[in-house]
Amino acid sequence: MSAPFRWAVLGPGSIARRFAGQLPFSEHGVLAGVGSRDPERARAFAHEHELHHPGVVIGSYEEILASPDIDAVYVATVHTAHAALTIAALGAGKHVLCEKPLAPNHGTAMAMADAARRSGSTLLEAFMYRFHPQIARVLELVAEGAIGELVHVDASFAFDTGRREGRLFDPATAGGGILDVGTYPLSLARLVAGAAAGTLAADPTVVRGAGTLGPTGVDEWATAQLTFPSGATATLRTGVRQDDPRSAVITGSAGVIRLEDPWALGDRQLLVLERVGQQRVEEDLTAPRPYAAEADALARAAGQGEVPELPLEFSLGQARALDRWRAAIGLRYPFEREDGMIPTVTGRPLALPAGELAPAAEHDPATGMRYGTLPGVDKSLSRLVMGCDNQPDLAHASALFDAFVESGGTVFDSAYVYGAGLHEAQLGQWIANRGVREDVVVITKGAHTPSCDPESLTRQLHESLERQQTDYADLYMLHRDNLEVPVGEFVDVLDEHVRAGRIRAVGVSNWTLPRIDEARHYAASHGRHGIDALSNHFGLAEALDVPWAGCVQVTDPASQRWLAERKLPIFPWSSQARGFFAGRAHPEDRSDAELVRCYYSEGNFERLERARALAAEHGVPATAIALAYVLAQPFPTFPLFGPRSITEMRSSMQGLGVELTPEQVAWLDLRGERP
Repeated sequence: MSAPFRWAVLGPGSIARRFAGQLPFSEHGVLAGVGSRDPERARAFAHEHELHHPGVVIGSYEEILASPDIDAVYVATVHTAHAALTIAALGAGKHVLCEKPLAPNHGTAMAMADAARRSGSTLLEAFMYRFHPQIARVLELVAEGAIGELVHVDASFAFDTGRREGRLFDPATAGGGILDVGTYPLSLARLVAGAAAGTLAADPTVVRGAGTLGPTGVDEWATAQLTFPSGATATLRTGVRQDDPRSAVITGSAGVIRLEDPWALGDRQLLVLERVGQQRVEEDLTAPRPYAAEADALARAAGQGEVPELPLEFSLGQARALDRWRAAIGLRYPFEREDGMIPTVTGRPLALPAGELAPAAEHDPATGMRYGTLPGVDKSLSRLVMGCDNQPDLAHASALFDAFVESGGTVFDSAYVYGAGLHEAQLGQWIANRGVREDVVVITKGAHTPSCDPESLTRQLHESLERQQTDYADLYMLHRDNLEVPVGEFVDVLDEHVRAGRIRAVGVSNWTLPRIDEARHYAASHGRHGIDALSNHFGLAEALDVPWAGCVQVTDPASQRWLAERKLPIFPWSSQARGFFAGRAHPEDRSDAELVRCYYSEGNFERLERARALAAEHGVPATAIALAYVLAQPFPTFPLFGPRSITEMRSSMQGLGVELTPEQVAWLDLRGERP
């Protein structure tokens, strides 16, 4: 790298001063700008760091991001401002070093990581201590087994401010110890556990916590006990009103590593290695400028991808663990409330490209989304349907749903039983927050076993509409069937709700095909609203069994002929066979009893191999081919999918760009020769 790497600081506070003070000692970086909402603060910071040379940019955040003379920005604002500034900077073509935590919660961090990956710029969470030689040596010793098998990590970072003022004590800025200095011991424990396991970092399987919430509502002192997949444990301590020695002790079956200054804040970093039966070893690893080291790490990665020492997956795992730590002590900020107004991560109104389409549109060239129609629903239906049952909180749901809509998605699948009502409420709150009820299609399901009868259907419908803060369901489906109830009784009550305007279209889920024929015949002969759609198990893998009692599959050849003849739209669930096409299935691996019971057959493994072959030709994962197979059927299909993250969502959506020929469809399903 010959030209200087030009940095600007956004948020000229105390930690920005540390960064700016060390940056002149970096190999590549120069400080070329400072931005603040307060112009006077920006000018004072520039004067303090002698930024008077030509080309320096001093001004607002917007002026910094618009400048062609800035290559990267250091976001050093309060936690709650990280996301909007980071995404704006990435959109402006800047690389970003963002102070820890990346965001107050995993949902927001997920949106930031997605923005970085789509922008082509590099985003790094600012754990400067990770780039200090001391931590590199610790991870090396653990990985090579110098202390035997990892047993325990004990780490602490806490201090007493002596007061309850400022950002650290303000819930509106995500104050408290866990999201401030608590990020250090948590990240170290994950890195050490990862080194012991031969990976970058390990995510805890168990997170327990205890702590003290102060009068302002933030954590003033907190501890955590972690358990990792290997069985190794960790004890963490943090706080802003309780002092505690800043230390780290890593214990193995054959020795101990001690760090007196693990966060590289002092003048000397001494690593002590004590092994059973051997003399104590001390290594002086003092390196005075870790902020310069992290700046150089980002500069090296800029334009090449993510920083290998701390890629985005590390930061996403960190955000998940921080959420769990806060949950363990009962800390949720007011801006994260399940009934609160959580805005878009960018702060801008939600973009609705699909909402501008005519109802009959079949494709949006801007997003790649495909569309279809359903009688009774005067909206475009995205051919891919977002399942609303994998979102742990409203912040996570909001980020995921926003990304889906801005990718052209319009249809959301919910049910009365999902999360005991939590997920319906999340969907309804998100829709209310965004003001998009007339732009999206909501599938509501009720009458699940054992409450599968007309009376329960009516009660649950009213409760679902209340949870969703709406007065109608675009498509209402019976979630199960009850053969003890005459089919006409179900048709009659659904017809009543259609006439009352509470339901626009009617469907059934997990009904047998003869029962559907009976219901349609009854409706036609009695002047009732008929069945507009079904939602059974359908996909490339032929189901040998179904995951849950009362489910019905239509993957067999006879059912496929029925679907082709009637052209009844199907909203298939588990179209990707619960991970069968995602790399979870191997003939010799029988650890997942449900996967084995439902899908392990010679025919399905042959389908998997053929999907992989086509996937290689198209440059997509096998799951995308499985989705493309469903979309290419000779009957209307709207496959449901339940991504747990934006990354999973984008991976699945690659199937929208794969057009399979009828010959390829037949070959995938073992009904023809390779075309």
